[in-house]
Amino acid sequence: MEITPRFSTIDEYIAQYPKEIQKILQQIRSVIKEAAPDASEKISYQMPTFYLHGNLVHFAAFKTHIGFYPVPSGIEKFKEELSQYKGGKGSVQFPLDKPIPYDLIRRITLFRVEENLSLSKNKPKK
Repeated sequence: MEITPRFSTIDEYIAQYPKEIQKILQQIRSVIKEAAPDASEKISYQMPTFYLHGNLVHFAAFKTHIGFYPVPSGIEKFKEELSQYKGGKGSVQFPLDKPIPYDLIRRITLFRVEENLSLSKNKPKK
């Protein structure tokens, strides 16, 4: 049985990968930070996660792709642009043998920031 490493920071997560994958992961991280400067970083589901009034987006590296997880609403809002990629209800796979769509990641993150801020304003105060 293989033991899955546990990470407590995004830096630890990224450090486990080869240099070329680290570069992609750091670029994704930078794009997300720029789009969501008030978001905090954490590890959730053993993936790098950005949090702002709830989880914004997660991302992760796999053997042949980068997984990006902007929840179902983020996928639905950009479904036409994401249609060229494999994905699921709340996820998309960006193949490592093709250019990573950093601008699309930025725009999805901006959408998620607005969505989470809007949802947090509408939550009843306890």
